[in-house]
Amino acid sequence: MDKPQMSDPAEQSGSDKTPAKQRVTSCLLCAAFFGAFGSSFLYGYNLSVVNAPALYIKAFYNRTWMERYNESVRAETITLLWSITVSIFSIGGLFGALAVSWLLKILGRKGTLLLNNIFAVIAALLLTFGESARSFEMFIIGRFIVGVDSGIALSVLPMYLGEISPRHIRGSIGQFNSILICLGVFFGQVLGLPELLGQESRWNYLFSFLALPAVLQLCVMPFFPESPRYLLIERRDEAAAERAFQRFLGKKDVSLELEEVHAEARVQKTLHTVSVLQLLKNRGVRWQLITVLVTMASYQLCGLNAIWYYTSSILHEAGFADNIVPYITLSTGGVETFSAIISGLVIERIGRKPLLIFGFSAMAVFFSLLTVFLNFQDSVSWMPYLSYFCILAVIASFCSGPGGIPFILTGELFEQSYRPAAFMIAGIVNWLSNFAVGLLFPFIQESLETFAFLVFVGVCIVAPIYLFVVLPETKSKTFTDINQSFAKINKVPVPSTTHEMKLVPCIEQDKNGEVQNVFKMESSF
Repeated sequence: MDKPQMSDPAEQSGSDKTPAKQRVTSCLLCAAFFGAFGSSFLYGYNLSVVNAPALYIKAFYNRTWMERYNESVRAETITLLWSITVSIFSIGGLFGALAVSWLLKILGRKGTLLLNNIFAVIAALLLTFGESARSFEMFIIGRFIVGVDSGIALSVLPMYLGEISPRHIRGSIGQFNSILICLGVFFGQVLGLPELLGQESRWNYLFSFLALPAVLQLCVMPFFPESPRYLLIERRDEAAAERAFQRFLGKKDVSLELEEVHAEARVQKTLHTVSVLQLLKNRGVRWQLITVLVTMASYQLCGLNAIWYYTSSILHEAGFADNIVPYITLSTGGVETFSAIISGLVIERIGRKPLLIFGFSAMAVFFSLLTVFLNFQDSVSWMPYLSYFCILAVIASFCSGPGGIPFILTGELFEQSYRPAAFMIAGIVNWLSNFAVGLLFPFIQESLETFAFLVFVGVCIVAPIYLFVVLPETKSKTFTDINQSFAKINKVPVPSTTHEMKLVPCIEQDKNGEVQNVFKMESSF
């Protein structure tokens, strides 16, 4: 039986060793891709999939109402039902975010991702068969359930990706979340074309597609390891953590990676997952929490969701025929995906902080230009082309940093025991902000008209200023190093990896009498 190796913390720490450049394994890439395909891809797909069949869905609501009550539905009732259909997705996301901490404690990272697929399959069935069952209630409930799926996915997937990745490529692997969101939006646009599923006789099959990524993830993800950090720190199973590291990293000797996790465990005051209330009370993570709240709120309030409001009208003003507008609109999804991929390729060279600051700042510039161009759109024939260019530039700027890095930062700024609560809070802010934009922007647009985007310019100016002043660069740093970089602003002592608590290896017998390696906590004083 192999004896667990424990190096002397005074001689070696995961935070003072720069990891040697190593190849990216197929296991790591496949775990990231299939994890994101069954999670963030579905979120992106659901953002765009309801746009193409909107008229057909409303017609289905009208027919159902006529069959039930023998009268035509009033216009305000249809508007209300459609508003509920669209907005309940965000409400479901909020419920999903609220359940994350509890699910993670019971099932772990991979187990929660696998369970989440059940919600996607149930939603696909309700959304697909709602029309044939003559029940718009089924359709609305399906939108709520797929919102729950997205709320869980956007919290658990970034956490899993951050914990399975070597720190020198943690940002690139984390960007799989953003890339697959953009790819999901693009697929929703493509499948919604009239030649494919965007027809009255086939629109419900758009929602059948939801089951495909979920079923594929259910079939594939069980063959990938659980997060090694979760296994070692929370489950105290070093043997399983070592095997997980070996598969993800493609090497046999993972002693440095294990020691890095041990070092993180030693500086934590507890190895038990803390509650949201405990996180809010802890002064040692106060500015990490504020930073996550600012970046996640800015992610939704920067105005990208509102940009879709003008896309079709600008294309019509530019003189494009109605029948080709959907195809030109595909360029927005293509630009999203391309920009997210480029961001994933350069994030480890440029860093999180510069990409965030550049992305928000560029959005402020192009929103300002878009406001100018919209005001002169009727006076100059070629002005709509400039307006559409600004829309594409805003989308590219968003996906270069603000579109994915807030999720990466939420995982990086907190140590293991605080991470589930932090993602729960970030998820709540994310979905509440999403709901607020959907609810308030129509009123803002009605009041300010073409000047409505100036509201988002303010957000895009404030966010980079805050990030420039407060956020340290996190690329290639251990979670312990990142936590220590906030010690001064939090006005707490810098935690030491040689004190506080440490894991001590022991040999015990389980209920079946088999010998196994376990770890217990002891004070290092």
